[in-house]
Amino acid sequence: MLKRNNISLNPYFYLPLIVWMVAGGTLYQMYGKEFMFRAINGHYTDLMDTIMYYTTWMGEAYVIIPALLLLMLIPRLRRWEYFAVAAVVNIVPMLVQQGMKSYFQHPRPLNLYSTAPWLHRLPHWPELYARSFPSGHSEGAFSFFCFITMLLLPRYRPLGLLFFALALGVCYSRVYLAAHFFEDVYAGSIIGAVVSTLCCILMGPLFKRLINDERSTAPSHNGR
Repeated sequence: MLKRNNISLNPYFYLPLIVWMVAGGTLYQMYGKEFMFRAINGHYTDLMDTIMYYTTWMGEAYVIIPALLLLMLIPRLRRWEYFAVAAVVNIVPMLVQQGMKSYFQHPRPLNLYSTAPWLHRLPHWPELYARSFPSGHSEGAFSFFCFITMLLLPRYRPLGLLFFALALGVCYSRVYLAAHFFEDVYAGSIIGAVVSTLCCILMGPLFKRLINDERSTAPSHNGR
């Protein structure tokens, strides 16, 4: 397992993340803004419209916050340390992302391609034109799923691959729904994953109490 400051980094999440960071950056450098946008937005079906519409919700605060609260049903997470770490790990990346949105003020796809005959968008989807970079939904999804992955006990670590796929699905949905460009979701995913991980590392003593609690309270099997 990858370790930083005595905190294990789940390889089932972080190795795909590294591949995504390298492959995503390479593809964008090779093909550029419009090609990457059309490659995703231009390939659609009625079924995918429905799937992407609901997938994108996983990056919404009104989904993430209740999910974080529901996790307190787990006995080892019913403590103030969990509440403190969960708040910092999810709020700090959001503040970074919002600050970058305000600084860059990049236009969204509808600003450039609203009259393009090939543009695909859902008729009931809100029309978004400003503050495109970076993607807030992508940041939110990666912050949330990265945090959940780091909470996993060893026997559940393979779920990290599922959580990575769900976070990446949110990124895909944002381009599919014509809400963002590829570079927006790419940057948002990196902000979410990197900043949330750094927050966990910096809050090491508090975080380690959460992941070590079950092991420390488990019954001994030393022949007693």
